[in-house]
Amino acid sequence: MLELLGSGFLSLWLEIAKVQVKPLDALGVLAWEGSTSLILVPDPSPAGALTVQEYLKGLITSKLIDQSLISHQGIWLQSGPMLIANHQGTIPLPAASLTKVATSLVALKAWGPNHQFETLVSSTGPLVNGVVQGDLVITGSGDPMFVWEEAIALGNTLNQMGIKQVKGNLVITGAFAMNFQRHPLLAGQLFKQALNHQTWSRSVVFQYSLMPKGTAKPQVKIAGNIKVEAQPQVGKTLLVRHLSLPVQKLIKEMNIFSNNDIAEMLADSVGGANVVSSTAAQLARVSKSEILLINGSGLGRENRISPRAVSAMFMALQREANAYELTLADFFPTSGFDHRGTIHSRQMPKATVMKTGTLSDVSALAGVVPTRDRGLVWFTIINRGGNISAFRAEQDKLLRLLEKELAVSTEIPATLTPHLDNSSPKFGTGNRNKILYKS
Repeated sequence: MLELLGSGFLSLWLEIAKVQVKPLDALGVLAWEGSTSLILVPDPSPAGALTVQEYLKGLITSKLIDQSLISHQGIWLQSGPMLIANHQGTIPLPAASLTKVATSLVALKAWGPNHQFETLVSSTGPLVNGVVQGDLVITGSGDPMFVWEEAIALGNTLNQMGIKQVKGNLVITGAFAMNFQRHPLLAGQLFKQALNHQTWSRSVVFQYSLMPKGTAKPQVKIAGNIKVEAQPQVGKTLLVRHLSLPVQKLIKEMNIFSNNDIAEMLADSVGGANVVSSTAAQLARVSKSEILLINGSGLGRENRISPRAVSAMFMALQREANAYELTLADFFPTSGFDHRGTIHSRQMPKATVMKTGTLSDVSALAGVVPTRDRGLVWFTIINRGGNISAFRAEQDKLLRLLEKELAVSTEIPATLTPHLDNSSPKFGTGNRNKILYKS
């Protein structure tokens, strides 16, 4: 076992790992080159650990928690092979939406950032003079962000093909959801409504008003009812292939707004909660006992993850992102780059990549913050107690204190700079609808 500390240990570890970097870059690179046999050693500087101790004491003195709840607070701070601070760091705790870190990791590994989920539109009969002679069949494959604008654009594509009427039923098959409604019959009702502007509700009209000026209003009347087929099927006449937003965008939107429905659908797409937990543990190189999940979103206290495992999953995500020449900032909200969703009111150091988690008695924050003296510092903070807003303020304060103790990073490192467009996704663009019908 290696017993070395500080720069001597760091140099030896880099030599063993065959990593060639400039000394100032070393701590940032270590997170990318993890070894399953790597043993963490204590940070030779006590500054970070002392700051965390004061943070925990402050929770008690400010009456956010009492002494009996100190064991329910979890903290893990790590920089490369150096453990900066650890309080209950290997104990699985209710992680709330930090669960989405696991879902992000496994979905990215399974699909890659550029994958797009297909929704096929077909019919059981031919197209004659603009009328579908039979049923209109919608075959989904797990698109978690098929919303009003997407359906409107798809309806306009059908109109461009000359389709204005369906004699039969609307048949929903496969994994199809709309407006985050995963019940296929209800999703089908929403889709049918979107296809015919004469039946639009106020919510559809409002979403349409946000689309580019001049966007057409579709009119596809379906004479029959909505039916659901349990087994995926495709009608004999292919009409349109609709593609979802790329997986990278889906993951980023999920994490920015901590959207539970997107998380559940992405988890389902890879095989469910058990697959997410076991695969995430394997990729993060931690024990399966430290990632215990009942779903992919974090709803429910039964979702428990150790602070160490959360940080390890972030490091694994960084490795996966790097394989595609992307960064964590392309998948998670980042201070200084993103201003929507859960990061909106937080006061964190510049270029902090983060994920929040909230239940009625859980407030969690995890991610990575760049520092000058320790490079990338990976952090996970899980608080238990009733005052969620106060916990959030204390978490942000702790990060700012750590940044001060470890010195501010003068430049945003390339490893935390987004490579892709961070603006809101553009829904309802016709270029993701491909006409398949050959007359």
